[in-house]
Amino acid sequence: MTRAVVIGATGQIGRATVDALARDGWDVTAVSRSGDGDRGRPEGVRVVRADREDDTQLAAAVGDGCDVLVDTVAFGPGHARQLISLAGRVGSAVVISSVSVYEDDRGRNFDTQGEPGGFPEYPVPLSEEQRTVRPGDSSYSTRKAALERELLAAGDRLPATLLRAGAVHGTHCRTPRELYVVKRNLDGRRQRVLAYGGESRFHPASVHNIAELVRLAAARPGSRVLNAVDPDAPTVARIAREIDAVMGVRTESVLVDGAPPAPRVGDTPWTVPAPVVCDMSAAERELGYRPVVRYADTLPDTIAWIEGHLDGRDWREAYPKMARAYGDLFDYTAEDAWLAGLPV
Repeated sequence: MTRAVVIGATGQIGRATVDALARDGWDVTAVSRSGDGDRGRPEGVRVVRADREDDTQLAAAVGDGCDVLVDTVAFGPGHARQLISLAGRVGSAVVISSVSVYEDDRGRNFDTQGEPGGFPEYPVPLSEEQRTVRPGDSSYSTRKAALERELLAAGDRLPATLLRAGAVHGTHCRTPRELYVVKRNLDGRRQRVLAYGGESRFHPASVHNIAELVRLAAARPGSRVLNAVDPDAPTVARIAREIDAVMGVRTESVLVDGAPPAPRVGDTPWTVPAPVVCDMSAAERELGYRPVVRYADTLPDTIAWIEGHLDGRDWREAYPKMARAYGDLFDYTAEDAWLAGLPV
């Protein structure tokens, strides 16, 4: 049996990763700030309470050593250096990065998307060969790029696989994009406005497919970057229809050509003016990767978890990080005012 240490084990990616590695026969140590153990977690998983920002606590969690260190919550060069400092006790690392590190050939990226014409236009599909943002400390994207650069430069000391995840989805998510459709259905909204004709595509990434990539990379150490997304990249209109089907409701999508027609109208968490669709051939080639789920397969569990987490609470209380990230997703007054102005 070989030993794996998972940092961020109570997060949505961490939970799935712990389960996947334990089922594969790894001796797993699940590290989190809370140290909580989940009911239903595979037998034999060791739970350790440690704050990854504390070098001493993290080193103690790693102990005498492990074959693979999985970091689901690493951001920036500081965390990279922290992991590299453990190289003598760690065989290899698998670290979660993000597709937000990419920029297009005109230098546009997720950090410029709020500027006029600033949304990136990536190749379809987007491969790992695409250029990335300049590493730095100014944003989520630049910090992830800096994390990648530091770890790849230290590949002779600590082989590290960087997994560039797309729009992560699954249970236990603090910012579930599916909430946009689920809550509207629960609220009895039977019309939804979708910008860009409902054709926006922002490649989803199931926690189960990410965990499978972690499992495979753990068994095949190396210094590499790989995309981590689902086998399909459905449009926002298709996503909404699939959620409707699971919830047993019928709705009408009002499709708008071009950008959202008014503030807080037609702008979903997947809405983008140009597709973000990633290529998974490198993972297939290097790791023998095959996806374990498709997007629609995961929806029943995701929707049930969202409904249970809401459980009569204001959505901002249930999902405060979602509210901070997206603002008012459910401005029905603005939407109704816009719909009332449509020609009959």
